[in-house]
Amino acid sequence: MTSYRSLFLKLLSAVLVFGAWEIAGRIPVSYSFPTFLDTMSALAALTLDGTMLRAYAETLQPLAVGVTISAVFGIGIGLWVGLSARFDWLFSPIFIVMQAAPLAALIPLLVMAYGIGLTSKVFVVCIMAMPVIVLNTGAAVRNTPSSLKEMGKAFLAREDQIILKVIIPAASPVIFSGLRLGISAGFIGAILAELKITPTGVGDIITYSRSIADYPSMYAAIFSIILFAVLFLNLVERLEFILFKGNNRGYVSD
Repeated sequence: MTSYRSLFLKLLSAVLVFGAWEIAGRIPVSYSFPTFLDTMSALAALTLDGTMLRAYAETLQPLAVGVTISAVFGIGIGLWVGLSARFDWLFSPIFIVMQAAPLAALIPLLVMAYGIGLTSKVFVVCIMAMPVIVLNTGAAVRNTPSSLKEMGKAFLAREDQIILKVIIPAASPVIFSGLRLGISAGFIGAILAELKITPTGVGDIITYSRSIADYPSMYAAIFSIILFAVLFLNLVERLEFILFKGNNRGYVSD
């Protein structure tokens, strides 16, 4: 029953947003703001002629590499930060600074150091995604209830068993929340890299469409990356549910 209610609310929210978009485009609020139907028509045209598929083949390369690196190393470093006060003191400030740093100002430095190829774009994705994952994972591990760890010790569990079977499952909701936020930031970083470094992939569609005032295509490209991000984040949420069935605490979206 709860799942049907959640699905209904999500569909209702989508109808309200897209309906408001259509009305705003028909008023119009701006000559450069297309209607929802015009945007979907442009999205269909870009998909059918292969433009969108070729663009995603370019965009997904730095995104996939950057998100994978951020997830693996971010969770690993976050666990270490949460388990060791000394490591926390040493490395947490680095990721706090990375999170607060203005990325647009750092991109020219990355281009000077690594050129305009894949490496620079992967670095942009990692700079956006990894701090969120590290800091959330560290906080989740650090705030694991001591009673759970004491219970593990009472049953003569080894240190590695306490980490794998007590701390990580207990911290999993916050870890996966950080992972979802990090992936969202990674999507932003991938598009920002394409807009600021070299116009390729979905960023190229956005830049070119804006330059020729083809606003339905520009909004279609933006809508497509948002839709792809939402679908991917739902996949991550489903993965968490499968891995930690006994520790599902629910989501705001439900």
